[in-house]
Amino acid sequence: MELLHGSPKDMSGREEREKRCYALLDRLGVDFERTDHPEEPATTMEVCARVDAILGVHICKNLFLCNRQKTDHYLLIMPGEKPFKTKELSAQLGTSRPSFAGEESMERLLDVHPGSVSVLALMNDTAHEVRLVIDEDVLREEKFGCHPCMNTSSIRFATRDLTEVILPALQVEPVVVRLVGAE
Repeated sequence: MELLHGSPKDMSGREEREKRCYALLDRLGVDFERTDHPEEPATTMEVCARVDAILGVHICKNLFLCNRQKTDHYLLIMPGEKPFKTKELSAQLGTSRPSFAGEESMERLLDVHPGSVSVLALMNDTAHEVRLVIDEDVLREEKFGCHPCMNTSSIRFATRDLTEVILPALQVEPVVVRLVGAE
């Protein structure tokens, strides 16, 4: 794994959802670095730690959640090392305890598979059915790390580009929460 600048020159072998992420970032003029790791998808803490070391940022925890009735969906972005407590989040969202949404909903609403959920997948939610929820600690970091809708590559860019360029372009207004990981 090595740190590379910008979109891949050769897009052969990459899935369409990943290509759309790079096209979005290029169209918006977002400067980013990436590392490709197709032989090691980011599915274990060990691989994630190696990716984090190369990128120089921690890839955030991206949780795709829904309410009990499965009528409201949320994408929660929080620091990877922070424990997720449903009670803490539900109190701030004013909803019954959210739980993990199913793979079918993830694919239908965000066009991604488990393990590849990313804020960039919101570009596929043109009906705005998924509410973005961001832990305030994520917004304090200078750089933001995520997957380009595939967990065989990882990217980093300025957090400012996330909040001032990407989310406005996607017409997404995040809900900022304060999670401490306590009961």
